[in-house]
Amino acid sequence: MTNYLDIALIITSIALIASVVLQGKGVGLGNLTGGDTGGVYTARRGIEKTLFYVTIGLAVLFVILILTIVILG
Repeated sequence: MTNYLDIALIITSIALIASVVLQGKGVGLGNLTGGDTGGVYTARRGIEKTLFYVTIGLAVLFVILILTIVILG
């Protein structure tokens, strides 16, 4: 059982790291194509909003997995 939890934790950690790296503070995904936002922070829209919620979900899942492993360990 703990082997499955360890594997799930590793996968969740990698996904969480990737989602955080994809989110630059104050940087929109438009800058990946060379667009200039002018340093103005705008509301999250589209894929940025989805990525934000995915990151929150992964963080919650990460904490739940850690607590489960600690309790079972």
